[in-house]
Amino acid sequence: YKLSVAPEMDIMEYCRKEWRGNTPAAIRMRKGYEAVAQKFASIRRVRGDNYCALRATLFQALSQATQLPSWLQSEDFTMLPENLLSKYAWIKEWQLKQKLGRKMGEISDEIKEYLVLLRKKWKSISEIKGPIEKQEACDKLFKNEEEEYSLYEALKFLMLKTAIELYNDDKNGRRVPVFSWLLFARDTSSNPYQLMHNHLNHIGRSGGLEQVEMFLLAYALQYTIQVYRLYKYSTDEFITLYPNDPEEDWPVVTLITEDDRHYNIPVRMCQETVL
Repeated sequence: YKLSVAPEMDIMEYCRKEWRGNTPAAIRMRKGYEAVAQKFASIRRVRGDNYCALRATLFQALSQATQLPSWLQSEDFTMLPENLLSKYAWIKEWQLKQKLGRKMGEISDEIKEYLVLLRKKWKSISEIKGPIEKQEACDKLFKNEEEEYSLYEALKFLMLKTAIELYNDDKNGRRVPVFSWLLFARDTSSNPYQLMHNHLNHIGRSGGLEQVEMFLLAYALQYTIQVYRLYKYSTDEFITLYPNDPEEDWPVVTLITEDDRHYNIPVRMCQETVL
């Protein structure tokens, strides 16, 4: 299998290879990479299919995981598909990834399988103490296509669950984050069914995550996703946080993008190299 997350490469070497020439865009990108290089020594390229935002986020979360997040520990976590399907029959239209040579079972069983796998992998990787061994375990997981793509299905389902909760909270007069209004203000996703039908079902097939869906992913995982948006260098959007008012206790993962479509990951914080 080819590795979905390429080996480390010096960040400035990568930048020089990708951005030669003196166009305004190339100069801005080089300055952006220089700023990232103040904090991180290396970059790992992420495979560029339509899963790359999910892939980069999950890879970063797992490679620094030291415990199982509380939402993954809850008793009814694996009952989610069954519970949601009992209230929202339209979830039957969820599009599962096709598995070769295998009949599709009940949709709730399939999704439950993905959620169980997510919990199992997160638990086993978070229990590995040594940083090198932890990294090797992540690399191994992201070489196994069958498992890797199953995990993305689990993340997409968690995004749907989170969207349903936010939508209901708003309808019931509870406070919701601003992005939730933006999410449901789109003509194509004015409710959770449309969000599933027009957006979540297409992630990985014909489209990646839009910006407002990066917020939804962050909420679903209860992680702050910090993104260096290189084409926004020297504006206040150069470093963007999803969500922009994160909870104090949420762990932070860092990604890099040149265009808000494809995401790579910076690794090796420079403090470590100094020490």
